[in-house]
Amino acid sequence: MTLALTGLSHHASPLALRERMAIGADAMECALAELHARLRAAAPADDEAGAVLLSTCNRVEVYLRAALPVEALHTLARGFLASWNRLEEPEFRDFLYERDNADAVDHLFRVSASLDSLVVGETEILGQVQQAYDAALQRGAADKIIGVLFQRALKTGKDVRTRTRIGEGRISVASVAVDLAETVLKSLEDKTVMILGSGPVSEQALKSVVSKGAARVIVLNRTLERAVALAEKYRGEAAALPDVLEHLHRADIVIGSTGAQEALLGEAEFRAAMERRGRAPMLVIDIAVPRDIDRKAGEVENVYYYDIDDLQQTAERNLRMRQAEMEQCEAIVEEAVGRFMAWRRSLHAEPTILWLAQEFHAIRERELARALEKLNGLPEAQRAEVERLSQRIVNAILQRPITRLKEEMSTDDPDAALMLVRRIFGFGEEEL
Repeated sequence: MTLALTGLSHHASPLALRERMAIGADAMECALAELHARLRAAAPADDEAGAVLLSTCNRVEVYLRAALPVEALHTLARGFLASWNRLEEPEFRDFLYERDNADAVDHLFRVSASLDSLVVGETEILGQVQQAYDAALQRGAADKIIGVLFQRALKTGKDVRTRTRIGEGRISVASVAVDLAETVLKSLEDKTVMILGSGPVSEQALKSVVSKGAARVIVLNRTLERAVALAEKYRGEAAALPDVLEHLHRADIVIGSTGAQEALLGEAEFRAAMERRGRAPMLVIDIAVPRDIDRKAGEVENVYYYDIDDLQQTAERNLRMRQAEMEQCEAIVEEAVGRFMAWRRSLHAEPTILWLAQEFHAIRERELARALEKLNGLPEAQRAEVERLSQRIVNAILQRPITRLKEEMSTDDPDAALMLVRRIFGFGEEEL
């Protein structure tokens, strides 16, 4: 039962590549369907082979579980990523990381705990992991082991947040973007801020700029009603995205955070806007992946452009402020990984445990039938009580050996205990 992770993230891959490989929410169902179909074709004998796709602004990760060699799973994941993104494998192969079994579990738990994020301690990732798991469940792609893996990853993420102070302070990507704006401009009090998008990250950015004293905010979204609903919460203006050029010249700060698959604004639009605003400086911070604003906009005079990779320095400064919490966070993750791996190893004993229970209860039923035949005149209620008694006796006899056997699955040589039990009770390999 091999578990494999294949992915790339902000740690080593360029933003341009992550843009090309990002899988949007609208494409997730189809992508999962293709991935799961490939997995089932590669492991036709494994009825419960499982897959999950995690795609965020900073990472794309493929989690696979099947009765296949680990390299076969990594090969399958690379082939899927190449096919889905219409790329040749050499274009992204050197930026991938691959993790197996316990290392894959450790990675996912660290991701859920936001210890692997661009902004360590940020809150968005837990919801994104939940969405990835929910999508796999809805598609029927999550098997038992994958299901337990992601459930425990989510619990670990919550534990880290509730048991440590890693999440204190301004730690979301959106808040880091606003911190950057304040650092560059010194103050937001007389500034007009334009927010592209109306999702959770956009709202975090909007809330943050308002708290910093921004004079005016403008929210733009493809669906005008959603822009209005968000803008009203913060006494801002709203407009539809197609009308962005009518408002762009008014913005001192533009924050891009939509889910668009293509750039919404480019160099030409910013040149026109700068002419209308008398070339007054404009700060552009694009935290969307794929990017909402073409990087060439930064070539326009007095347009100062930053994308999500440019936030790294600010994020690292925030991490240093919370570094004291990291040791406790790492300990929580390590403990959770150990518990999951112990549970997973215990599954190795399930066929033997099931056989033991069936064998003992078969003996019980035979002997009970003989006894009840001799007690022919026994009332029905008493016959039922005798049967319950026989079940309790067998269950009590099996309880300690089964518990010990599960514990042995966590030792260095779990197969030795299994083979000993099988030899003692005559459980042959042909019966597995």
